[in-house]
Amino acid sequence: MRYEIKHRPSFSLVEVELERGEAVQAEAGAMVFMSPSIKIETKAKGGIFGALKRSLLAGESFFINIFKAERDGGKVGFAPPYPGDIEAFEIDGTLYAQSGAFLASSADIKIDTKWGGAKTFFAREGLFLLKMSGRGVVFLSSYGAIQKVELNNEHFIIDTGHLVAFSEGLDFRVKRVGGLKSTFLSGEGLVAEFYGTGTLYIQTRSLDSFLSWIIPHLPTKD
Repeated sequence: MRYEIKHRPSFSLVEVELERGEAVQAEAGAMVFMSPSIKIETKAKGGIFGALKRSLLAGESFFINIFKAERDGGKVGFAPPYPGDIEAFEIDGTLYAQSGAFLASSADIKIDTKWGGAKTFFAREGLFLLKMSGRGVVFLSSYGAIQKVELNNEHFIIDTGHLVAFSEGLDFRVKRVGGLKSTFLSGEGLVAEFYGTGTLYIQTRSLDSFLSWIIPHLPTKD
């Protein structure tokens, strides 16, 4: 499988080229185009229970689409529903991502949900993370561009709305910004403090912040 990410970082699209017999799985609705030789099959990945858990707890679609190349292979393009970047992760192990970030991956990658624990109870983005494990390529999307941060037994603080993904070796806790006054009046609210050794991926824009800005400007009924 070969791939190319185009139109970065604002309106990214990933074009995946499949050899005969190769397959890629993607979030429902992510496909932009595909060759006539590509066969699509829709599945409840992980069975009904696993698909229901991803849909209800992690904000992902109930169904996963499998795109398989027949005959002489072909191409398929994927894009997220919002403007932003796409990052390719070559994994051999486990990668954790914020709910809603998954776009597509190699067909053998296992996608599950992982409870973030009581430490995420007050986080705006919810209690559950996506856990992707196996060997292959994972494509994650972001709102805005993606910035990579390498941590070597260090601490790093980000707004919870800017998290995209993080590798094994990192852990985090959610906490307030300063005291109660800062938490409620600074506009920052809660942050995630990561610590350990690994790689952190953050997005330069927050969908929550954008919605908070645009909703007051929307017309209302008299």
